[in-house]
Amino acid sequence: MRDPLQNPFPLSDGDRHSIWEMLVRRDIDAFLAADWAMVAGDFIEEGFIGIDGRREANPDHWRLSFPSLAAYRDEWLRQARDFAGQSFAEDARTAIFAATRLEGVEISGDLALARKKFDGSIRKVDGQIDIMKWQTVYYCRKHEARWKVCGFTGYLPNPMGN
Repeated sequence: MRDPLQNPFPLSDGDRHSIWEMLVRRDIDAFLAADWAMVAGDFIEEGFIGIDGRREANPDHWRLSFPSLAAYRDEWLRQARDFAGQSFAEDARTAIFAATRLEGVEISGDLALARKKFDGSIRKVDGQIDIMKWQTVYYCRKHEARWKVCGFTGYLPNPMGN
């Protein structure tokens, strides 16, 4: 059984290791702290684009909800603050890491395509269960000597299909 806190890419695979650290560890920790400053340097602002798949398999339903990094940042912070205001019956960090997989990273020169999938849940104090079941495809670019996100197509169904 894999340790969800352990980066699946060895240090010898530096590019994939770095991408995982950015898209999993830093993203989760920043989200839980509702602290955009922790991840702000992981994005390329110029030309950034984010597509909201609205958990729909049909691309006709997808929306250009994040035409700028500022638009994405504002929604990310809204979601993080909402999450921080909830009460959970288990450790939220552990539950999110357990639900998160980033194992597919395709690299071509200074570009990368990273597939991050969520498949799990988190129990709330009131007995409800929040299901975490979606996926995001990140477009990354090596910029200023490190990997950064230049866009994504996210909030897609996991798995894709009807």
